[in-house]
Amino acid sequence: MDLTNPLVYGVPCFIAFILLEITYSKTHGDDHLYVWKDLFASGFMGVGSAIIGPLFKVIFAIVLFDYTYELFNPLVDGVRTNVMGYQSFSYAWYVWLLCQLADDFTYYWFHRANHEVRVLWAAHIVHHSSDNFNLGTAVRNGWFTILYKPLFYMWMPALGFPPEMVVVCLGIEALWQFQLHSVYVPKMGWIEKVFNTHTMHQVHHAQNVEYLDKNHGGFLNIFDKIFGTWKELDDDVDVKYGVIHSPDSYNPIVILTHEYKDIWKDVKRAKKFSHKLMYIFGPPGWSHDGSTLTVKQQQRLFREQQLKNPEMAYSRPN
Repeated sequence: MDLTNPLVYGVPCFIAFILLEITYSKTHGDDHLYVWKDLFASGFMGVGSAIIGPLFKVIFAIVLFDYTYELFNPLVDGVRTNVMGYQSFSYAWYVWLLCQLADDFTYYWFHRANHEVRVLWAAHIVHHSSDNFNLGTAVRNGWFTILYKPLFYMWMPALGFPPEMVVVCLGIEALWQFQLHSVYVPKMGWIEKVFNTHTMHQVHHAQNVEYLDKNHGGFLNIFDKIFGTWKELDDDVDVKYGVIHSPDSYNPIVILTHEYKDIWKDVKRAKKFSHKLMYIFGPPGWSHDGSTLTVKQQQRLFREQQLKNPEMAYSRPN
């Protein structure tokens, strides 16, 4: 079946909506929403992803998915049959829904891993490194995630979903993720009970201690709720966007590589081999001497401080 990745149509829409949001913000007194240098840095990385992405997707996604699909779903008497004995999935409408649900489940764990494994965080921190939350930030994507993202999705063609279907569902997921990056969409009632929304994604991009590593979902918020990473936006919390250890630069190369440099510094100063491994594959913020803290350690300390001082309802990052 010949299918087109929806991102082909999404790119011009991305540009149009960014321009629309810039115009709206500038004409409604929200001049702080966009910082030109920050937007240009995000745009540079977005263009880079648009150029590099298709090249690697052909090699790592389409070829990898096709190979996996063929390996686990060989032709048996002219019928594509999964190695577990059932007929591989068709293009029926309900299979599309199942594939999108499987994509959403995979996206949750891919996204969560990017926050909890430091070497993956080094690639993903690019997306969080802006102090601004807007549609321009949505295209601020690291270039190195492309190298390993398809590996998380290999189980889907192995299970019997056609590779083209998986690629299309990935594209639909990306379209949904783009539009989440706006402060102009308020809470939406019952929709909030099912879907990952704009206010939930504001939580995800905040550096407030209680908001760190929350709301990793794609379309849905059910997996965040099941696995304990969901948090609603509190209207009383003064949200501060970005990351605690910012690159403090608008240079795209610095933004793309700064965390890898920090990992290398930590690895060199570690004496034990196990510590070196933890600085690479452990959670961001882990340190052998307690000089820096992981998110879980920060949140545990924050809760202890709240118990000692009940009036401290929420954090206000410096």
